[in-house]
Amino acid sequence: MEVSSWDHCVEAALAKLESMKLLRSLRPIHLPSGEEQAPNAIEQKNVPILDALEVFDGLRPWDRASVEVEIAESTFQRWVRDVPSSGDDADSGNQEVDNGAGACSHQKFRKLLLFSGNDYLSLSSHPTVSKAASKAALAHGMGPRGSALICGYTNYHRLLESCLADLKQKEDCLLCPTGFSANMAVMTTLGNVGSLLAAGGKPLKNERIAIFSDALNHASIIDGIRLAERQGSAEVFVYTHCDMSHLNALLSSCTMKKKVVVTDSLFSMDGDLAPMCELAKLRKEHGFLLVIDDAHGTFVCGKNGGGVAEEFNCEVDVDICIGTLSKAAGCHGGFIACSKRWKQLIQSRGRSFIFSTSTPVPIAAAAHAAVIVAKKETWRRQAIWNRVRDFHALTGIPVTSPIISLVVGSEEKALQASWYLLKSGFHVTAIRPPTVPPNSCRSVA
Repeated sequence: MEVSSWDHCVEAALAKLESMKLLRSLRPIHLPSGEEQAPNAIEQKNVPILDALEVFDGLRPWDRASVEVEIAESTFQRWVRDVPSSGDDADSGNQEVDNGAGACSHQKFRKLLLFSGNDYLSLSSHPTVSKAASKAALAHGMGPRGSALICGYTNYHRLLESCLADLKQKEDCLLCPTGFSANMAVMTTLGNVGSLLAAGGKPLKNERIAIFSDALNHASIIDGIRLAERQGSAEVFVYTHCDMSHLNALLSSCTMKKKVVVTDSLFSMDGDLAPMCELAKLRKEHGFLLVIDDAHGTFVCGKNGGGVAEEFNCEVDVDICIGTLSKAAGCHGGFIACSKRWKQLIQSRGRSFIFSTSTPVPIAAAAHAAVIVAKKETWRRQAIWNRVRDFHALTGIPVTSPIISLVVGSEEKALQASWYLLKSGFHVTAIRPPTVPPNSCRSVA
């Protein structure tokens, strides 16, 4: 099956939905954003508001806010003793504490350096991002008012989608409440293609979608694939992590025509990159649809922050790129960059998108500002990769990305490593099952 044949599948699926009167539409509600916003800003490529956003040429004091944190002494002591907590000690820092002698004293705090976060560019504390959120909140309030297909989709959302589509070199983009829901929406939509095009309603084996998934893909991909499989419209093949020989063998032996390969681009628990160039070659040979989850690569990799595909110059070989705004963008939400037809199909069949409340307007405004800042402040990306090289030079540990994963083995060893780091003033969480398999626990910074 040629890659272009997938276009015909999508067209046929959309035609089926249209005949059933089940196509869904996004119609942005216009919310005026003041003098900075041009009346037809959504259609313009160079919007005045983009030039009005303030950017900087180096680190500023607020950049420390994303790595310097405080925790209450009582929380620290619970952590050191590995006492389970449901978070109820979070407010103890604002309370007076009985010192045991009948007198009360104010809770003490302890400063830590945060090495467990995903705010790679420190944009969560960037004043331009904060100002965009506060301005939108003051003008329009916080509530999104409903799901995107009902009344929660505005010109703020559309502007962000257009900006992300440009970043990913795709025709269009669909915003989702989270990166998890974005992956779920794509996977369940893929399953729906098999159901919609089945001659008898229920797909026969050769009418199903064959989904090939990397063994270490994110939980949201796995859960989405399982749901598509349970619908009876997809069959799943798991290939050994980043093993292109195994993937090629599976693809070659599969008789199903409609094939999809899905992979993380930068694996969050191992810090390694997917072999994008090899995937692009296999795509040309086998004609599969290539879907990547670029959650940890977006804004971090590539000259313009376009992600891992841009880093390896194979953006045209990626059919659907899923990402998040909660990591390097320092905000919240997920997105799916794809063709206009795929967007229409996903917004019509992706249940986690359809039945979720839309992203709040201030968050969309902040994320839009973050995209612009990330594009313009290129020195932030360079600083990250300089630190990666510095770490390698100092430790000799071969690292290939800003995610540094040190496997220590058992749960006990991982907790002990986290404890030692905590005592030294570093916030590094022990990663244990079910996030990773037993006896492969690790510290990830």
